[in-house]
Amino acid sequence: PTLLLNSDVIKQRLGSTALDSIHEYRLSSWLAQQEDIHRIVLYQSDSSMTPWTQRCIRQADCILIVGLGEQEPTVGELERMLENTAVRALKQLILLHKEDGPKPARTVEWLNMRSWCSGHFHLCCPRRVFSRKRLPKLLEMYQRISQKLPDRHSDFSRLARILTGNSIALVLGGGGARGCSQVGIIRAMHEAGIPIDLVGGTSIGSFMGALYAEERNANRMRNRAQQWAKEMTNVFKKVLDLTYPITSMFSGSSFNNSISNTFQDKQIEDLWIPYFNITTDITASAMRVHTDGSLWRYCRASMSLSSYLPPLCDPKDGHLLMDGGYINNLPADVARSMGAKVVIAIDVGSQDETDLTNYGDSLSGWWLLWKRFNPWAAKVKVLGMAEIQTRLAYVCCVRQLEVVKNCDYCEYIRPPIDSYGTLEFGKFNEITEVGYQHGKTLFELWSRSGVIDNILKDRPIDNVAKSRPSDVTCPNASFTDLAEIVSRIEPAKMLAVDDESDYQTDYEEDAFDTERDDYDGVTSEQNEDEISNSDEECEFRENNSTSGAQSTTA
Repeated sequence: PTLLLNSDVIKQRLGSTALDSIHEYRLSSWLAQQEDIHRIVLYQSDSSMTPWTQRCIRQADCILIVGLGEQEPTVGELERMLENTAVRALKQLILLHKEDGPKPARTVEWLNMRSWCSGHFHLCCPRRVFSRKRLPKLLEMYQRISQKLPDRHSDFSRLARILTGNSIALVLGGGGARGCSQVGIIRAMHEAGIPIDLVGGTSIGSFMGALYAEERNANRMRNRAQQWAKEMTNVFKKVLDLTYPITSMFSGSSFNNSISNTFQDKQIEDLWIPYFNITTDITASAMRVHTDGSLWRYCRASMSLSSYLPPLCDPKDGHLLMDGGYINNLPADVARSMGAKVVIAIDVGSQDETDLTNYGDSLSGWWLLWKRFNPWAAKVKVLGMAEIQTRLAYVCCVRQLEVVKNCDYCEYIRPPIDSYGTLEFGKFNEITEVGYQHGKTLFELWSRSGVIDNILKDRPIDNVAKSRPSDVTCPNASFTDLAEIVSRIEPAKMLAVDDESDYQTDYEEDAFDTERDDYDGVTSEQNEDEISNSDEECEFRENNSTSGAQSTTA
């Protein structure tokens, strides 16, 4: 159960003087008791730094700063006070957007003015969230809404899963044109009712993942991906992009235009769904995880195959970035380190030939040449220099892939696309259909065997403590990154949200539901003498469960 508390509810239940300093001990004891009873306590602060607002900040493990995405990103007075207050709670920026309004934009301005925020989320809200209604109308609207089944694909459901440690991540691997099958699998996921709370990818997976994170719609994603794939088959543009092969065969200009025309000037921070992609930093010899910045540039960097395209210079530090597949072609471990409970990983990489000819201790190139041109000689399978270099480049990636396949938190998917080449983008429709049919069959099997129910099931409290065994394999994770990861995961240790309560559309509606459902529990305050015992107070404070404080200043 979830409990919503604001100053009006406190005064109604504990009296008009409940927030006075003389009753602070009584209020603390009562709040501690409510946090023991309820899995989640959502504290709604006042619009100014009142005693109740200060109490909300002290009680909170996670503070939600809510703003309207269409407004100017100015910092409110309450936010400035919060910034100057020594609070160790996780702070998240929540930006609300009208469902018929423009897409998120200028998010980086909001974040730059709030450097103390750990992250941000975009919520597409129905009109009723922005409307003001009288009490009878609110009750009538709540009665009508409560009879509907919750929409697990809504942004509110996504936020609830992320904050409670029940998020579902989709990770898309690299593999060139074979990545078109990911479009079909995502469509099948939607039809199967599997929500997506976090998207990450490498190479072509970073491109497809970015399309979905921006659109949140499988059909619109398919149309944009198909248009880009058609452009990739333009031979004339490729010929014009050829250059003297010192660093690469192509200058990258034509490929850059195809990516930038797809995403325009979109920033990663402006995507509806949290997103990341992987690149290989050949300057620092490290893996890079990108969660902010120019979307098209980092997608292009993640798709930069050696010898075909030149490395992309990172606009932030000038480091040279190459295809992320050289270091982590299926970054399920990165998604896990970001707090995902379940990771659905789609692998579309090429399968290496393992049935090679044993030629002994030495090898003559003349002998190979004779075998190749002699029509009567038995064929041999021997790797060329280019193939050997390619396999050496992917050694780290192959080892990481085996780790991902054996992880208990990961659902590994590989569609039957081995017969398609890396550059066969002209077969987009065919490859997409293969992915869709495979996904449809697989998810039907998951549904019958209970896999989908297990994915959607709330996080068991008993299994939380052992669910994070050194999953952070990101080599460039700093102390700040680890602190954020831990703080995001920790709240889930004491809570698990019911399936029926993970869809919240308007906090006013929940307030009336709370008043009606939890009124019987208030009788416990009548026994104040027992609650006032100092030993019990210590116990209440030690067992303080996870709660969230919501600040509604923009």
